[in-house]
Amino acid sequence: MKFLYVVIFLSSCFLQAQNIPLYVGTYTGSDSEGIYYYDFNTKTGKLTHKKLAVKTKNPSFLAYATNRKFIYAVGEVANFNTTNSGFVSAFSVTENGQLQFINTVSSNGANPCHIELNAENAAISNYTGGTISIHKVEKNGAIKPAHQIINHNTPNNKSHAHSTQFINNQLFVADLGRNFLANYIRNNDTYFLKENYSMPLKSGPRHFEISKNGTYIYVINEYSSTVTVLKKEGEKYIKIQNINTLDESFEGESFGADIHLSNNESYLYGSNRGENSMVVFKRDTTTGTLQKIQNINVKGHWPRNFTLSPNGQFLLVANQKSKNISVFKIAINTGKLTYLYSEQAPTPVCLLF
Repeated sequence: MKFLYVVIFLSSCFLQAQNIPLYVGTYTGSDSEGIYYYDFNTKTGKLTHKKLAVKTKNPSFLAYATNRKFIYAVGEVANFNTTNSGFVSAFSVTENGQLQFINTVSSNGANPCHIELNAENAAISNYTGGTISIHKVEKNGAIKPAHQIINHNTPNNKSHAHSTQFINNQLFVADLGRNFLANYIRNNDTYFLKENYSMPLKSGPRHFEISKNGTYIYVINEYSSTVTVLKKEGEKYIKIQNINTLDESFEGESFGADIHLSNNESYLYGSNRGENSMVVFKRDTTTGTLQKIQNINVKGHWPRNFTLSPNGQFLLVANQKSKNISVFKIAINTGKLTYLYSEQAPTPVCLLF
């Protein structure tokens, strides 16, 4: 009997070691109250033990602090505290996976849809407001009011800032409304515009990935359902490819959404809302160019966001309108996806490992 207890105990410890947390950002309403937590098994790909991590309004994008002790969530609303703005909240991560509220500040623009962090700052993209607010993050996790607000709006051009990424002392911004990727350079605590890289006409840049060495940038375009590839030449980037994300046989309306490189950067993945598919590209690691090798149905509707498991073996898709998370196995040798199963979820729009 004692031996049986030992076996059960060791088996339980082994299963716990295989499980890692997955946080799910949502649009709140009748079926959702905020940010949800799941255990994800890195061997089987199974999602279990769903629970509400914290109540908060429309946490449509989530990001960890660099030390992973804190999580930050945008509140995608248009009029937080009658300020014609959204908000961003800071939470500490507890041992049981619950999130403990720290503080909330204005995002300085309506409907924030993305947040990015480095060791010192957080950058929030405000879609309707067309602004990017830069905030200091304190050691205790609290987020400070913005110390810089970048406004991409002009009298004749409406901005829709959609995502940002820090790399070294630079900040890149995808502006769907202005149809460019902006490149800012940091001087002391302020970011100054270095260059705007225009996308092909009527593209609508939404999200992007930067290769680890900073040489290549891959931009997924919402309106044109394409990926634009930029390569660094000297101090600037040049466009070297523009490739469609949809299957050649698809007829209808579709919009590009999210984009991620594989861990080894040999493959690039993108989501298509409308075709309701994942596209897989094989990446030439020497030239940076892409070759489309797969379009696979997501078994859901409106794949807004997706993520790869940290071990690179699974890909999970948040299907907003069908309210489910689809789990795929990644073939390590080919990068192609195989559908495993679907898990119902409350209006999922962001997945965070």
